[in-house]
Amino acid sequence: MAWTIHGDGKSVEPGAVVRPGERLSWPRTIGLGGQHVVAMFGATFLVPIITGFDPSTTLLFSGLGTLLFLLLTGNRMPSYLGSSFAFISPVIAAKSGGDISTALFAIAATGVALALVGLLVMKVGTGWIHALMPPVVMGGVVALIGFNLAQASWNNVINLDAGGSFAPGGKPVDDDHLLLAAVTVLSIVVIAALFRGILGRIAVLLGFVVAYLVAVVMGVVSFDAVKAADWVGLPELTSPSVEWSVLPMFLPVVFVLVAENVGHVRSVAHLVGDDSLNDLTGRALLADGLATTVAGLGGGSATTTYGENIGVMSATRVFSTAAYWVAGVVAILLSLSPKFGALLFTIPNGVIGGATLVLYGVIGLIGVRMWIDRQVDFGQQKNLFPVAAALILAMGMGNDVIAFGDFTLGGIAIATAAILVLYHLMNALERVRGGAEAPAPSEGPR
Repeated sequence: MAWTIHGDGKSVEPGAVVRPGERLSWPRTIGLGGQHVVAMFGATFLVPIITGFDPSTTLLFSGLGTLLFLLLTGNRMPSYLGSSFAFISPVIAAKSGGDISTALFAIAATGVALALVGLLVMKVGTGWIHALMPPVVMGGVVALIGFNLAQASWNNVINLDAGGSFAPGGKPVDDDHLLLAAVTVLSIVVIAALFRGILGRIAVLLGFVVAYLVAVVMGVVSFDAVKAADWVGLPELTSPSVEWSVLPMFLPVVFVLVAENVGHVRSVAHLVGDDSLNDLTGRALLADGLATTVAGLGGGSATTTYGENIGVMSATRVFSTAAYWVAGVVAILLSLSPKFGALLFTIPNGVIGGATLVLYGVIGLIGVRMWIDRQVDFGQQKNLFPVAAALILAMGMGNDVIAFGDFTLGGIAIATAAILVLYHLMNALERVRGGAEAPAPSEGPR
């Protein structure tokens, strides 16, 4: 918990970085911690609003999870644990048959599974992860989670649950919310294009604010619940209820959490220039798993490391864990205001839908970027067919589930199983046949 002062404590020299064990002066560190709260906020509060969880409870466990992560990684790995988007689809599916308590049990169980993976990595390293999930599989799992949510995003855009006029296809469309979705997307795109640095990195949050103000002017927003809420109070805590049948829908998300945590540790190690930080991979997985378990036991959304916060560190060149202690404490303090939580629930579906059109697509394209960065060759059929089948399964099923006796599987679970089984099956048959497959010739311009 002790940090050395970097330089004069006021600035970062050209070419230098503030390492995890260093900090700037406390006023500057507090300001940087505030930046991390802003960076994570737009995505973190979206998850509970979409899934029906309490935003204040989610912020509480997000802050507590961040502090737990810092402790378990020896205060050496800077990270903020925000809400995981990978859980949205299975949570919505699990809630369709009841309240959130069933989903909370599955979240807690998934956290335990991730923690066990962390313990295994601490014992034997990460080689088995790369063997089980080579880049084509890892990228495919991340991509299918983003694209699986397309249906949920569109339902928010048209405000499906609120009625309205009918589109030619038969689904009700709320014209106000459709307009707000367009305003949200346009605002995000314009802000991201015009600004660099921290403003560009929080384009989603700023686009939210712009569209929300437009919604207020349009009279779509009601502040009655905000006026009735207290300024200070404890978040609502909810206990999980055991329901083993929903677990198969959630466990594939472990693959995504592994990918996110491994990627986070490697990114920080590369940016800081300290390869020894890669040795913290197992601890990071253990910490995120325990943070997710604690959140599930109390009514919060599952947690994961956030790329938005890596962006802030990259831009500021400050990797001090002190800033994340500040961010975690600030999140906890915000969670203690019911009025703040009530304000978040006034955000119209159209604004949420517009932001998710961007965010869910970004999640899908992160998987595509993994393929590009690792030069995955889709000219090879063992790469092509498993990914093709998995993506169509994920997009086609959306939030639908298939029951197998007492167990239910959602699109993410089935698509993840498909890409794993088909890839390793084709790989094994290729070895039986003998020799690697020759890349397919690329077609020239027609």
